[in-house]
Amino acid sequence: MLDAKRPRDLVSVVRQLTFLQIDPTAAIAPSADLVAWSRLGSSYRPDHLKRELEEKRTLFELDAMVRPMSDVGLYLASAEEWTDYDQPREWMTSNDKFRRDILKLLRRSGPLASREIPDTCVVPWASTGWTNDRNVTQMLEYMAVRGEIAIAGRVGRERVWDLAERVYPKVKAPSVAEAARQKNERRLAALGIARAKRPKMPMEPAYVGDAGEPAVVEGTKGEWRVDPSLLDGEFSGRTALLSPFDRLIHDRVRAAELFDFEYTLEMYKPAAQRRWGYFALPILHGDRLVGKLDAKADRKAGVLRVNAIHEDVKFTKPIAKAVQNETADLASWLELEVEPA
Repeated sequence: MLDAKRPRDLVSVVRQLTFLQIDPTAAIAPSADLVAWSRLGSSYRPDHLKRELEEKRTLFELDAMVRPMSDVGLYLASAEEWTDYDQPREWMTSNDKFRRDILKLLRRSGPLASREIPDTCVVPWASTGWTNDRNVTQMLEYMAVRGEIAIAGRVGRERVWDLAERVYPKVKAPSVAEAARQKNERRLAALGIARAKRPKMPMEPAYVGDAGEPAVVEGTKGEWRVDPSLLDGEFSGRTALLSPFDRLIHDRVRAAELFDFEYTLEMYKPAAQRRWGYFALPILHGDRLVGKLDAKADRKAGVLRVNAIHEDVKFTKPIAKAVQNETADLASWLELEVEPA
């Protein structure tokens, strides 16, 4: 979907990618919106995502991912086997009344934000991280994974929860094994080529088990899996600015091995240690990742401030012009003016 022929609608984009990752960082735009814009162009508006999620119910949100509703059965399949760890299971058992209180409240009142749900837990959630003693939030997360409740929408960044039966359609979930097989095949179709798995991280979104066929990529070690349906397809590339969370480069090791593209999201680094910028956008040109655009949306000033363009390869005039045009299109989509470096 990063070739010259753009997809027509948001749902098609999400189906092809299998998910849009939600991240609150909005140095330029929220990542889910930025990924959609990279594919659809300026015809995409952020309210399209909200409409598909909350009104049409063609998409759903789970575990900080937006997925096509046609895949919901694949994620409900493992609801009963929702965790392999003892601590969450024991905590849920100890707080079963708390869980039932939430179900009763939602059934009676309709959708609610977490702050509107009383904390009636008996055993507080203990963690060394930010979730420590955040009992309502933790219970809602686990109930969602178990398929009991679902995210019905958002008010700003705040999630609103409801009974799953009022958000999801009635579906017959496949077996856990069949769901895993289908998810692997869907991921491979989205990526084209991927590793089978990473040790200790078999469910990583960039890994595909035994889907597709084995392949060897010259210059890399080990075996890859490839979607054979994509091997004979013609490709006509274009220039695109990508979110740091884009599927194409989200797995940094894969990006380095396949595209010789080094990238690190540097927003957590001190400014003096950044090489490419706080939220630098990878630049795709044709079938190559050629650089990074360091830019920031200054909405108060009404400008998209371009701090630098880092060239991984020497830009030809056509590449430079294409990047300039894409940057201007990004600014127009954001309703900003370009302020060049």
